[in-house]
Amino acid sequence: MSEEQIYLIGITLVKGVGNVLARQLIQFFGDAKSVFTEKTRMLEKVPGIGEYTAAKIKESETTALKRAEQEILFIEKNKIIVYSILDDQYPVRLRECQDAPVVFYYRGVADLHAARILSIVGTRSATEYGRHLTEILMKELTELLPDVLIVSGLAYGIDICAHRSALKNGLPTIGVLAHGLDRIYPALHRNTAAEMIRTGGLLTDFMSGTNPDRENFLQRNRLIAGLADATIVVESAEKGGALVTADIAFSYGRDVYAFPGRVSDKYSVGCNRLIQTNKAGLINSAYDLITALCWDVKPANSQPEQIEIPFEEKTSHPVLSLFGEKQELHINELATMMNQPIYHLSSMLFELEMEGFIKALPGGVYKLIRN
Repeated sequence: MSEEQIYLIGITLVKGVGNVLARQLIQFFGDAKSVFTEKTRMLEKVPGIGEYTAAKIKESETTALKRAEQEILFIEKNKIIVYSILDDQYPVRLRECQDAPVVFYYRGVADLHAARILSIVGTRSATEYGRHLTEILMKELTELLPDVLIVSGLAYGIDICAHRSALKNGLPTIGVLAHGLDRIYPALHRNTAAEMIRTGGLLTDFMSGTNPDRENFLQRNRLIAGLADATIVVESAEKGGALVTADIAFSYGRDVYAFPGRVSDKYSVGCNRLIQTNKAGLINSAYDLITALCWDVKPANSQPEQIEIPFEEKTSHPVLSLFGEKQELHINELATMMNQPIYHLSSMLFELEMEGFIKALPGGVYKLIRN
C-alpha cells in the first residue's frame, strides 16, 4: 500500500470535504499528500475551500491519517482492492461522474471494465410480477449477452432477486453496499454475498466499521448508477430508492429503462411515471433493452438460416394464430385475447421474435412476419 493511498483515504475522512471538493483539491495540488502538507493560505486558494474548510483539513490531519492507516491493515488482511481516482484502473464509467468517489473498496473477481454493464434496481417489496420479470430478464440476457455484468444493491426485493438470478444463470454480479466490507446487510443475504465474491464481487466507498445508516443507501445509489451503461427499473412505487438511482443515472446522461405495469398496481406507479416523463424507455424484454442500447449481439446458439417452417405451421402457435389477417397487434391486445398477464406473454413473444416469426415495433406493437 503506497503512502499516497493513505492520504487519499485520509481526505475522505475530513468533515466538509466531499468527493467533488476532494477531487478539486487533488487536481489543484497534483496529489493527495500535498492537501495535508500545504499551508492553510494555499488551501484557501482552491475554489470552494474557505477558511473554515481549510482549517478543518489541517485539524484533521493527524486523526484522519491514523484512521487511514488502520483501514489499510483491514484492507491488506482481507485482500480488498482499493481504487483511487488517480489510478489508471479506476472504472472509466464511474470516473466520468462528477461526484465519483475519490476512493472505493472492492472485493471480488468481476471486471469493472467489462464491455457491457447493467444495473438492475427496484422496490424492496417485490411482487410475484416483479420477481418473474427479473428472472426472465436474467435468463434472456444470459442467452444474448453471456458476458454482461449485473450490478445491484444486495437489498431485499428486486436487488437480491437480480443477484440470485444472475448467479443461477452464470452471469457475474456485483453488489454495491451502503456500509463497510466488514459486514453484510441484511444478514439474510450473507450466503448470496459469499457466492458473489467468488464469481462477481462486492463494492463500497464506505470504510470498515460503517453502519448501514439510512443516508448511506442514498449515497451508494450513485455508484449503482455510475458503474453501468444503463439502469433498469423493474418495479417501483411512487417513491423509493430505485427512482433515486434512476434519477441519478439520468443526470449522468446514462440510459434508463423501465418495465411498465398496470396503472392500478402500487409497485408499477414509479416505472410508469418514469416512462410517462420520458426519463426511461419502455422495455418488455431483454431484446427490447439490447435493441434500444444498439448493442449488436445475437444468441450464442442462434441459427436463423436453418428455420424453414411454412407459414401454415407457424400459425399453429397460439400467439401467432391470434394475428389472423392482421399484420400488427399491440401486446395489450394479445394479453387480453389470450387472457394472460403481460409478463407471461413477453417471454413467448421474445422466443417467437428470436425464431423470426414476429418483429417488435416501437410502442409495444408486434408485427407478424409472413414468410
